[in-house]
Amino acid sequence: MIIKNKKQDETVNKKRLSRIIAFTNQKGGVGKSTTAVNVSAYLSSYGYKTLLIDLDPQSNSTSGLGVNPSNVKQSIYDILIHDNEPDEIIIDTSYKNLRLLPSSIQLAGAEVELVSSLKREFRLKEAIIKIEKDYDFILIDCPPALGLLTINALTAAREVIIPIQCEYYALEGLGQLLNTINLVKKNLNDGLKIKGAIMTMYDPRIKLAEQVIEEVKNYFSEKVYKTVIPRNVRLSEAPSYGKPIIDYDPHCKGAEAYNNFTKEVIENG
Repeated sequence: MIIKNKKQDETVNKKRLSRIIAFTNQKGGVGKSTTAVNVSAYLSSYGYKTLLIDLDPQSNSTSGLGVNPSNVKQSIYDILIHDNEPDEIIIDTSYKNLRLLPSSIQLAGAEVELVSSLKREFRLKEAIIKIEKDYDFILIDCPPALGLLTINALTAAREVIIPIQCEYYALEGLGQLLNTINLVKKNLNDGLKIKGAIMTMYDPRIKLAEQVIEEVKNYFSEKVYKTVIPRNVRLSEAPSYGKPIIDYDPHCKGAEAYNNFTKEVIENG
């Protein structure tokens, strides 16, 4: 695969906007955080200035990049609720070109606090507008729900990628998700596009996995990425060490898959 030269791209269009991508699926355990963390790490390794926004109260993307959520003094919560400036809260990671807007346990109460807020659906978008010129990619890890936090992410994003696990009930709830995306597109963000679905947790020993992939391809037509993320022990271990797979075990099958998927994301921009 050929990856477009970033410097050439900037020469052609210096005023181009950041790609803002939300990883979302209201089902839990489908690999949203794993995907967001690893894609952001690979993007940064290719020289793209990348920001990962952890919008999930569980803070898995935050800890997945080696940041202890308990030590986070200010988080995305302070932007959504207290209108803090994003530059005050974004932190560096140990990876060149990769920065993090961390989550914290306080975010669990943000849904309720946002209900009475003015322009509640646009809080994240207004914050991103202030800093998007500083990044090539802004990735948003959404919570496993279709509440106000996810609505904020969809309102702010330009692209949506849907991680789907290769397991029974994979398509359960997708109709509701797509309906929510269409409502946001119609009423809040007419530029929002579904870029595709990425199949995760694939186990070739399970016959059902192939059937699920075929069902998803029938459901999404051509909007399914060629790369399939395998169920991989090293990929599962990496978050407990606070490392993306590119750092924990760059030669395992999970690393190879996320590297290939990242190339697809870059090329399908």
